[in-house]
Amino acid sequence: MTPGLAFFYGGMVRAKGALNMMMMSFISIATISVLWILVGFSMAFGEPILSIGSGATYADGPTSGGLLGNPFQFFALNGILGEDAAFGTLPALAFVGFQAAFAIIATALVSGAIADRASFGGWTLFTILWGLLVYFPAAHWVFDFGGIEIGGEVVTPNGGWIGSWLGVIDFAGGTAIHINAGISALALALVLGPRIGFGSKPMRPHNLTLVMLGAALLWFGWFGFNAGSAVAGNNTAAFAWVNTLGATGAAMIGWLLVEKFRDGHPTSLGAASGIVAGLVAITPSCSSVEPWAGLLIGLIAGICCAFAVGLKYKLGYDDSLDVVGVHLVGGLVGTLLIGFFASPGTPAGVAGLFYGGGFDQLWRQAVGALVVLVYAFVVSYIIALVIKKTIGWRVDSSVELSGIDLSEHGEIGYDLSPVYYSSRVQRTLVLSADDFAESEKKGA
Repeated sequence: MTPGLAFFYGGMVRAKGALNMMMMSFISIATISVLWILVGFSMAFGEPILSIGSGATYADGPTSGGLLGNPFQFFALNGILGEDAAFGTLPALAFVGFQAAFAIIATALVSGAIADRASFGGWTLFTILWGLLVYFPAAHWVFDFGGIEIGGEVVTPNGGWIGSWLGVIDFAGGTAIHINAGISALALALVLGPRIGFGSKPMRPHNLTLVMLGAALLWFGWFGFNAGSAVAGNNTAAFAWVNTLGATGAAMIGWLLVEKFRDGHPTSLGAASGIVAGLVAITPSCSSVEPWAGLLIGLIAGICCAFAVGLKYKLGYDDSLDVVGVHLVGGLVGTLLIGFFASPGTPAGVAGLFYGGGFDQLWRQAVGALVVLVYAFVVSYIIALVIKKTIGWRVDSSVELSGIDLSEHGEIGYDLSPVYYSSRVQRTLVLSADDFAESEKKGA
């Protein structure tokens, strides 16, 4: 999914920044993979070192919830390497690898807000700090329900406070990933400021073919993202799969309808954006709503996100690739609508407002979303300010205008010049001045 995101984002920027945009996704894979193995998994799924509540054993149920997993319990995955280490029916290492994908893509999503103007070094440092201070704690709050076993003994009896204690339903990451990344993207956009020419010069996607390819890879990968969160091939996985299919299709239709009636024509960029909006919105709810409600959630998300992406022009923040409009808004829509549409006949077994459950689940969803939103914004803003005051965030204005690819990476995505080639092949490919002049005489 993250290479798919690289194509998606890479096609949406101007040609002179395509490689840099894609590299921001790929470096996220590198830094977060290393961190995840060293301390990230342990911070997210280790036994809490700080908790809310009275404390509990695994048999007593969730009467407490963790604030942070012990980063040293599974440091460098120590202790869960053997065949006797398990999470449910899975080998523990399989669960480690699966959850790593969530950590990686959550980080990479943020990069879309600061396209064309952020230094590669600044972004790389941000991925490290954001993983440690924002994503790993939030993943513990939302995703950790305890239950890692070694030799049949449960070594993580307690889970995180939002999912395990508060009872928020977030099956695959509406809060921990999309609200988290979306609001963090807003914080970075505010600290870095707008691109030169934002709001006055056209900044169109340079390659919509790449955008569509990226959207296709994301949609395909998202089936594993959502259905795989059942951690088994069962009815829960089937529910998640079907809802992921239906909601995404409905969201694309909703976005295209907005474009047709507002702008006169449905676009491929709108279709790709609608796909992502639907995927985002159904992610938290795919195990708790019936398929008809999944369609409605997708439709609502597609329409809401299609209008939300225009807020940046009204409010003046430059969210380059609409991370706020799609991931923050879509994540909020999907998370909150659980409080209305959750059905007791689904694997989650919770009744929302429309099924006689009153406001009980709705307020839990709202509190969980709000806490993640505020925490991620504040910490991300502080991280961004620290980077700005130390190693610096923005490239020079001349670099931004001429193209960030060449300055940051010594490469360009599309070499269409007859005279510029990389130093590696320059001696064999560039015509000498005499040869070029002779070819001109012959009309070559």
